[in-house]
Amino acid sequence: MSKRSYELARRLELGAVALDAFASSLTEFEWQSRVPGDGRKIGVVVHHVASVYPVEIELAQAVAKGKAVEGLTMDVINKMNADHAKKFDGVTKEETVELLKQNSSAAATAIRLFTDGELDEAAPVSLYANAILTCQFLLEDHAVRHSYHHLGRIRAALQDKTLARLTA
Repeated sequence: MSKRSYELARRLELGAVALDAFASSLTEFEWQSRVPGDGRKIGVVVHHVASVYPVEIELAQAVAKGKAVEGLTMDVINKMNADHAKKFDGVTKEETVELLKQNSSAAATAIRLFTDGELDEAAPVSLYANAILTCQFLLEDHAVRHSYHHLGRIRAALQDKTLARLTA
């Protein structure tokens, strides 16, 4: 295992643990609250993070083999997110936290298998206007960052709601 792949996997695990701990502490009211500007319920967003780890890893594995990522656009992602939100509107905290643990663990295991050469491999990625990106960049910008990104947005949303109630 390379030091780089180990560190990437460790950062993914730390983000997933932080999201897990925060999500586990939410009340049912908070779990059902919507993220402003996003519109999805907080619980659905946490489930989204948990459910897309396999896709994010699959994309990175393609780039690690020098294969272009084609057909992935923001429109595709937005549709995928909207479909997910509808399908999992009533998702429970328990099933979500379990999925987060399972999929983040599997993602970290997969990341640890990347060699330095694979992390350095680059290919065009349609989501970035076919810019030639490395496998490591794709991992960092998606699977590794994903839990941190949404955790920050969820915390901010709940803080805004708390402040709004206190000042009302």
